[in-house]
Amino acid sequence: MPLLPDTGYVPTADELASIEAWFTDYDAAAGRRDIERMADLAVFPLNLVSDDSSGNGASAQWDREQFVRTMTQVMGNGSEDISFESVRTPVFLGPAMAVVFTDSTMTADGTTRQLRYADVLIKRDGQWAFQTMLQSGWGDNLR
Repeated sequence: MPLLPDTGYVPTADELASIEAWFTDYDAAAGRRDIERMADLAVFPLNLVSDDSSGNGASAQWDREQFVRTMTQVMGNGSEDISFESVRTPVFLGPAMAVVFTDSTMTADGTTRQLRYADVLIKRDGQWAFQTMLQSGWGDNLR
């Protein structure tokens, strides 16, 4: 019988700080609506998991072009202010893989929305990148 890996990984303080720094960079890019920078922080093809308006699960893989096109449509042209306040809970599965759960408040042009989502981040060449996005309500956009 093969030996199973030890999956009770506990991150170091530096590893936790590196995830926080990555999200600081990503949030700054999102706040500026710098979609190209946001794409620089991803691994493509990017996996997306969601549900659609009829209540069915949905998934897709996007290349960089699809990500940039869709996020540009979703985030708008930048004419209104946008800000995020987020509480993140990273769960490290190993030194190079983490699932990060986020509860966020997004305010755009005076309208506030509550968001809950998760991202799977992987480390490549010492740098974090998101590889999978999980959020309810995107499924109709994944077709």
